[in-house]
Amino acid sequence: MTYLPDDVYALVEESVPLLCVDFVPARWGARGREVGLILRDSPFGAVWCHLGGRVMRGETLVNALRRHASDTLGVDIDVEANAQPRHVYEWFPVELAPADGTEHGQDPRKHSVGLSYVVEIIGEPAPRNEAMEFGYFPVDDLPEPMWPGSEALVRHLLS
Repeated sequence: MTYLPDDVYALVEESVPLLCVDFVPARWGARGREVGLILRDSPFGAVWCHLGGRVMRGETLVNALRRHASDTLGVDIDVEANAQPRHVYEWFPVELAPADGTEHGQDPRKHSVGLSYVVEIIGEPAPRNEAMEFGYFPVDDLPEPMWPGSEALVRHLLS
């Protein structure tokens, strides 16, 4: 894959929305339906959130999901080759956030559009890179603090 120099990438982030895949691992546990979240450093401090990130040029959505699962947790995921997102969720810096009632998450770094999935993990998660910790939580007892908008995304995905 070709990467852009930092200054060019910063210009892209300031100019256009970025395409991302967002996902939550889900399972049935002792406490009912549970979702996997990571604890990560963020512009909001250490927060719990879903997983994911941008889609690279020439990369399929499913391959992007697999890359982020591997890079963040060292696992593969059980997902069909042409899996479709369960929900589309937008992320905005506060100064660009819509005021028309559009539900969205906050990301002070960029405007992005997240194609969002629920997946099953294959293997034992080992947090790495942006993930400081990983845990499964009941949908009705999510940890705090969460990245602004991440809780709403999880609830949409599992409703």
